[in-house]
Amino acid sequence: MNGVTDLQQLLKSLAPRLLSGEWAFCTPTPAQLDATPRLADEALSTFRESEGLSLLLPIERATELELSFDGSFTGITLDVHSSLHAIGLTAVVATRLGESGISANVIAAAFHDHVFVQTADAARALDILNSLHG
Repeated sequence: MNGVTDLQQLLKSLAPRLLSGEWAFCTPTPAQLDATPRLADEALSTFRESEGLSLLLPIERATELELSFDGSFTGITLDVHSSLHAIGLTAVVATRLGESGISANVIAAAFHDHVFVQTADAARALDILNSLHG
């Protein structure tokens, strides 16, 4: 599962693309999880935290289930195959977006990094990420 580790090569090959849909970060209560036992299977991403199970769900589903969430997010996948051992990619991405007042919620997976930004900032964030190639 070797990916690119060189930061300059990562930035040249970033190839950011918008994910379809809008997403909500939410943490269901135990009762909500009991009522919808396969809810975690519907999530794009899950992470178990001490406060509970964090889910990244389509915003429509989170709304339908009356789950608490804070805003609508759009995902941007960085299509370069980044190594989990690469140094600096997340820092560059978060810094550049932050300099423009855009929060970056980054999820690293085995092949790609995924950045979730507030939906209202998605087009601008994509432009900024496209400008990183050099």
